[in-house]
Amino acid sequence: MLIRGAIFDWDGVIVDSSDLHLKGWEVLANELKLALPNDHFEKGFGKRNETIIPQILGWSKDPAQINHWGKRKEEIYRELGNKDGIKLARGSKDFLKQTPSSIFRCSIGTSTERKNVELAISQHDLSKYFLGAACSEDVSRGKPDPEVFLEAAKILSITPKNCVVFEDSPHGIEAAKRAGMKTVALTTTHPSTTFMHLNPDLLVASLADLGIDQVEKLFS
Repeated sequence: MLIRGAIFDWDGVIVDSSDLHLKGWEVLANELKLALPNDHFEKGFGKRNETIIPQILGWSKDPAQINHWGKRKEEIYRELGNKDGIKLARGSKDFLKQTPSSIFRCSIGTSTERKNVELAISQHDLSKYFLGAACSEDVSRGKPDPEVFLEAAKILSITPKNCVVFEDSPHGIEAAKRAGMKTVALTTTHPSTTFMHLNPDLLVASLADLGIDQVEKLFS
């Protein structure tokens, strides 16, 4: 039997981290005495800090400043995550448990920092489910560029056409399609209407509402 690749975005797919990320930006803004636009979080969720800080927050266009502030925001996220714990997204661990390794190899493709991923993996004992992760440090271009998913497929040694991506953001689904992969859109952070123009292969509320048999059928 041909083994397929299952590539999971992280925030909003495996972990329910939106509250921690939002609080992280609020703490950073308070430290820097800078204002946050009202709709910044909706526009920025799932994007790289290198995009959020100059384009969405409008705080700076200086690469060194952006890098410094971005790293500080992720430090704050981990401080909060260590203190309060990082929640799993509904059904994510159960779905991973029910995904047979004889049918799917699993990896992570995310815009978040590796340390963030490792913290949640440690808290919830998830390491046995993934062969590896392509994170923000591993790519030079953010979604909707397909680079992160192509790197995640390389970890699995599986061609893109034999991979499926689980994503909660429209730009993530676009990236997966540009990579030539099957797509499962989750409406955990964006309403279903935001995905319609992208025509994902499956559209579900969360991994709790998805059966592995539905994913297998995408390749038949």
